Amino acid sequence: MQRAGLMASILGLATLSMAAHAADAKRETFGSMPDGRKVDAVVLSNAHGMTARIIALGASIQSLATPDRNGKSANIALGYATLADYLGNPQYFGATVGRYANRIAKGKFTLDGHAYSVPVNNGVNSLHGGSKGFDKVLWTVGEVKHDADKASVTLSYASPDGDMGYPGKLTATVTYTLDEANHLSIDYRATTDKTTIVNLSNHAYWNLSGEGSGSVMEHRLTIPGEAYLPVDAGSIPTGEIRKVAGTPFDFRQAKPIGRDIRTNDVQLLNGHGYDHNWVISKDEAPALRVVARVEDPASGRVLTLKSSKPGLQFYSGNFLDGTTVGTGGHVYRQGDAFVLEPQLYPDTPNQASFGSARLEPGHEYRNLIVYEFTTESARGAH
Repeated sequence: MQRAGLMASILGLATLSMAAHAADAKRETFGSMPDGRKVDAVVLSNAHGMTARIIALGASIQSLATPDRNGKSANIALGYATLADYLGNPQYFGATVGRYANRIAKGKFTLDGHAYSVPVNNGVNSLHGGSKGFDKVLWTVGEVKHDADKASVTLSYASPDGDMGYPGKLTATVTYTLDEANHLSIDYRATTDKTTIVNLSNHAYWNLSGEGSGSVMEHRLTIPGEAYLPVDAGSIPTGEIRKVAGTPFDFRQAKPIGRDIRTNDVQLLNGHGYDHNWVISKDEAPALRVVARVEDPASGRVLTLKSSKPGLQFYSGNFLDGTTVGTGGHVYRQGDAFVLEPQLYPDTPNQASFGSARLEPGHEYRNLIVYEFTTESARGAH
């Protein structure tokens, strides 16, 4: 009986230990808005040393820490340490972007014969929903939950009819989930009470060596797209779908991000580097598929990105200008991070050949994005 009791105690302690190291979700406060509203934060964690901090302002990834090949953890997502910085110098760090991620030419589109205008905030064009897009609003933290396998938080925002010029009341939710396989998934959903357009994505800036550690130009990037969308001087797609073969935009085989970035290509001059949409497919896929993979030879960290969306915007951090101090106290300079945004093609509402961005009442928009984090040794994967 004593032996049985001892074994039961040992098993009980083991169970408690396992529970203590299972996936978890904890609510915090990140600060208060100028009008006094509290800005909630939720920290998701798992048993493998990975943590993601989500803040309600912009439904944003404020930080994401994950171990390198030697088990040393570092924050690999660019961000700010304080709410004041997010409010004073917004740069889409980790943010949810919408109603329409990416650009709309001249801030104008027509839907069912009605002309709409949205704010221009990127030269003569509209970017990421306008001057007060989803990245700049306070989302509501809803359900926070965790079990042995995963931890999650759901945030919501109701954008009223006419908000930033867009038609229809759009009710959007996003659920961030961190699981025990080191996957961070972002599940965007939206419904409307009037026909509208929508294109939601996440604008996380990544540096797999750690935020503030320097350039990502040696990170090795793979994008399986056979073509990309050339842009004009204002970064609006020209309408052409151009093959990547024989161009600096060919990432079908892994290569360093910086290998061809300084070549005298008009498209790289237009974007001040890479800031283009890759054509993953003509239409949305029926299931998730790999749309990008990034390897950091220095740390061994690997990011594999999955989505079903037809387009992938790749941005090489061209406008980080050395005036921003990030979470770790380091200055962010040009090329110190990369952004990968699964989405519809830019300017789709004005270019019929790109498909459709419309959402009608009774239908649900969805964009499920999954980041898989792994490591590989200097001699190969393990």
